[in-house]
Amino acid sequence: MTVIRVPGGPGRDTTGPALPTIADAAARLRDGRTTAVELVERCLDAIARRDGELNAFIAVTADDARAAAEQADRAREAGRPLGPLHGIPVSVKDLLDLRGLPTTAASRARAGHRAAADAPALAALRRAGAIFLGKCNLHEFAFGTTGADSAFGPTRNPHAPAHVAGGSSGGSAVSVAAGMALASVGTDTGGSIRIPAAACGVVGLKPTFGELLCDGVVPLAPTLDHVGPLGPTVDDVAAVYRALAAGGAAAATEDGGLPATIRTGLPRRYFLDLLDPAVRAAFEAALDRLRNDGAEIATVDVPHAPEIPRTYRHTQLREAYAAHAATLAARGNDYSPAVRRRLELGRSVSRADYARAQEMRETLRGEVDAALAGCHALLLPTLAIPAPRLGAEEVAVGDRTVDVRSLTLRLTQLFNLTGHPAVSIPCGTTPDALPCAAQLVGRRGATGRLLALAARCEDALRG
Repeated sequence: MTVIRVPGGPGRDTTGPALPTIADAAARLRDGRTTAVELVERCLDAIARRDGELNAFIAVTADDARAAAEQADRAREAGRPLGPLHGIPVSVKDLLDLRGLPTTAASRARAGHRAAADAPALAALRRAGAIFLGKCNLHEFAFGTTGADSAFGPTRNPHAPAHVAGGSSGGSAVSVAAGMALASVGTDTGGSIRIPAAACGVVGLKPTFGELLCDGVVPLAPTLDHVGPLGPTVDDVAAVYRALAAGGAAAATEDGGLPATIRTGLPRRYFLDLLDPAVRAAFEAALDRLRNDGAEIATVDVPHAPEIPRTYRHTQLREAYAAHAATLAARGNDYSPAVRRRLELGRSVSRADYARAQEMRETLRGEVDAALAGCHALLLPTLAIPAPRLGAEEVAVGDRTVDVRSLTLRLTQLFNLTGHPAVSIPCGTTPDALPCAAQLVGRRGATGRLLALAARCEDALRG
């Protein structure tokens, strides 16, 4: 096995043809117009050209990927297809165990770790025929929304490298957006799949809570943690979701048939109160396109929405501190200062604070269920702001100056608290060409149906 740490370096090269979608690649593989070896080499070439600047990967397993591609091509030639992702190159957030490799969680505190087996989610992808290209960079221990704090350096936005890629699954989103992988696997505790997907202009899915096993994943807050896919399109994400769910706690849900007219609920109060003007303009334009496409959009309400930040904070901080207490005691100096400070805040969350937060979670879960009762999905922006510049701790929105972390979590964290599936889809750009995104939220246990609805809405949302 050869594990290559991709070095940082100057220079930006965006040349090279775009990768095919998973469906197109699978068709080309079936009829011999391409091979798994060719797909892998295209991805490795893109990594070699672009990752020196973008820093999406912590490790690239080039030799293993090439060997797996050769094996996949031989199996296909012999009439033995390996599964629905046969020969498809994917990347993996370095928070999930991939056998034989370190799981660094982008932290020096994990030095010396090596995974003995695949996480169940990745074992399912391997059985489906996927080829792993390597492990992606992330915000250390998944405890951040920018990707700026990592023992391997920050991940940069492929649309504007002076800006963040989002976090914590920033490397996964960049690997897809920059054509380094056909899809990726990330994790989402408060928006960590959807935030970087929005910032980088790709699709990202947080399934229903508990649907995909989090075994073999370094935990952050166990009652909030989710595994999910990122890809260029909804169909790509759906293909990976189905393969992941084959090794999950529940079977992949089917769409159950789609209605002729899609009804979406728009939670304006709180969720649209604090938006960057360019994000608001892109989102409102997407709403107009959906209406023109025949969708019905009705205003709905989540009455206790102002309680979301405190409920999330008390839940996440206490659980994260509990998960890290032993490592903080043994290797606290190996954490980045910002992540260590946030983790240690969990000591101040009392048992009573946590209990009250769980009561409010139940209230919020019921209110989201009620908002969904008369519609097929909720619709709201994913990120309230475009991707901020690296190093920015605050941003101006109108006449207010707001903390970047709280603002980037503002529209995503609710659905980690309630467990509803949510998918982020690009919905335009700012005048500076930074991506904007909309978020569709479905009923609990109906992730497959949500993806079918998202596929129906995707063209209108993108414009």
